[in-house]
Amino acid sequence: MHGTREYNFDGLVGPSHNYAGLSFGNVASFNNVKSASNPKQAALQGLAKMRALAARGFAQALLPPQDRPNFRLLRAIGFTGSDADVLARAYQESPVILACAYSASPMWTANAATVSPSADTRDGRVHFTAANLNNKLHRAFEHAQSARSLRAIFGDEKHFAVHDALPSTPAFGDEGAANHTRLGASHGAPSVELFVYGRVEFDPSAPSPKRYPARQTLEASQAVARLHGLDAKRTVYLQQNPDVIDQGVFHNDVIAVGNGNVLFYHEQAFADEEASLSQLRRAVAHAGADLTALRVDTGQVPVQDAVTSYLFNSQLLSKEGGKMALVIPQECQENKAVSRYLESLVAGDAPIDELIHFDLRQSMRNGGGPACLRLRVALSVAQARAMHQGVLMTEALYHRLVAWVEKHYRDRLEPSDLADPQLALEVHAALEELAAILNLPGLYDSLA
Repeated sequence: MHGTREYNFDGLVGPSHNYAGLSFGNVASFNNVKSASNPKQAALQGLAKMRALAARGFAQALLPPQDRPNFRLLRAIGFTGSDADVLARAYQESPVILACAYSASPMWTANAATVSPSADTRDGRVHFTAANLNNKLHRAFEHAQSARSLRAIFGDEKHFAVHDALPSTPAFGDEGAANHTRLGASHGAPSVELFVYGRVEFDPSAPSPKRYPARQTLEASQAVARLHGLDAKRTVYLQQNPDVIDQGVFHNDVIAVGNGNVLFYHEQAFADEEASLSQLRRAVAHAGADLTALRVDTGQVPVQDAVTSYLFNSQLLSKEGGKMALVIPQECQENKAVSRYLESLVAGDAPIDELIHFDLRQSMRNGGGPACLRLRVALSVAQARAMHQGVLMTEALYHRLVAWVEKHYRDRLEPSDLADPQLALEVHAALEELAAILNLPGLYDSLA
């Protein structure tokens, strides 16, 4: 489709950003459990990334944070009384559940939804399906607000379709775009949609991890493809290697990333590398493109180094002239094996010829890198005009949001602070003001 651009919607870090270590299987998250966090620094780091990429000419927008604490969760499981009573009792009886209600994970918008651009869908609209994230309590309630935010931004039904989350059962475990990518000739061309799953619910004999949970099911991926009206010839389902899930690769975007006709992946990413690449090549060829597979060998970068540096949890962005830039966290430069590999990558003749690095330590310590922080949405000129404009990153919006963060965010948050009723009041006040800044009135009204 002529004039189509890829917009990256980064999650704006919320005022209650904290390290609860709730995500079993996410090594970084688990390693920093109950550490003190810095919400102000986290938000400013994320905003700096958005501003820098927008200044480079990449299409950049944001998704607003979700309201915290999640009183709906706390009241649904029996905590009653005033808000202050609910917080005090939850902290006394089950501080882990209180931490779930204060979860900072919506900042990772790669898990908010799966997106299919209009070039791929039967009805020619951009389709979104909010991810149910039902593998983890702290994330299982996010989909209601995710769907609301997406409908507020993409409300024009002539151009967009926003689907509610799949049924919240193990058979349809769905983690959104973290296990989905798109490969083809260009953002506007009909392309291959690649879904990567960790297990098969209705086939007990299928391989599955032994140590950590496989969060995405084949059945969920197939359901999303049906909802979006995808062409079966340009839809590919590959199984993630169970062994790498057990090494802390909880989503595919921790071990592979794709853009255009390029798949940048680790040799251990898929359950059957040879068959997976063969299937993908055929599908991409059917879409009119030649797949360029950039394979990283274990001897170059061991899986452990890929996980700790989040080498593959990077953004692969198309530049004018056909080359690509890789947006990486600072940790990639601090890991010797990864740094050495990246230097050789950009020095060679690969499509990736530039590294853009950011300090995202607050996000990284909580288990998410550059790719976790963004949801990719390919939009035509008409679709870009039809979406809500208040979330587009501009220099003016950047400065308004920095001032808002400086006004409302704490620079230190301890686990015990979650019991403080004042924190809940601070978050509510901040988000009400944010809704006005973004011109999204009613965004934080109580959900039914």
